[in-house]
Amino acid sequence: MKTTRLLFLCTIVSFTIISMIQAQNDRVLIFTKTKGFRHQSIEKGRAVIASLLLDQNIQIDSTENAEKFTLNNLKKYKALIFLNTTGDLFDDNQQKALIKYIEQGGGFVGIHASTDAEYEWPWYGKMAGGYFESHPEQQEAVIRVIDKNHASTEMLPDKWTRFDEWYNFKNVNPDIKVLAKLDETSYEGGSMNNDHPIVWYHEFDGGRVFYTGFGHTDETFDEPLFRQHVMGGIKYAMGK
Repeated sequence: MKTTRLLFLCTIVSFTIISMIQAQNDRVLIFTKTKGFRHQSIEKGRAVIASLLLDQNIQIDSTENAEKFTLNNLKKYKALIFLNTTGDLFDDNQQKALIKYIEQGGGFVGIHASTDAEYEWPWYGKMAGGYFESHPEQQEAVIRVIDKNHASTEMLPDKWTRFDEWYNFKNVNPDIKVLAKLDETSYEGGSMNNDHPIVWYHEFDGGRVFYTGFGHTDETFDEPLFRQHVMGGIKYAMGK
């Protein structure tokens, strides 16, 4: 009996040590390069997300330098977080590195304006899930959460009313798995015939992709539900 208990305790201790080592080795990259409109909320968002990750023993790096996009560097990361990136971000070699990273099982998290980037690179649009087309003035709207079997939405109400800048999208990848939609009857300026995805995920070319359309305002990053939502998306992209 004592031997059995000892073996059991050794197993638990070994599992705990392995889990702690794995957690310490988990690392993500927050990428915030902009070549177009620059969101004021980038600085607030980066600080909040970094704090949330560190609380989970996940290490973070942050950069606006696309020269960091080499395969040798990217393979250190469980996920890349594109926080309100805009415009033409990468040269040909950097694009190839991102493709290879995704193909080798990497994770991508797009927040708000990450869909307002790389319009001349169709692979990026398909990977991100679509492109930004337009938006009305900032206002309150109702989000209909249609799939709660995901780490990013399981905590959300079925109908979530909040204030933000609401993107209309074009070239939406039909293979995305939509988690939440905007109710276009609840605000003015929607242009997607009330079939308006705003949060989605999908497996793409070997990698895991999560996108949330929330994140224009500083106040977004103070919302407890948004913090849980975005952390769920990051964990999905990391393969957790």
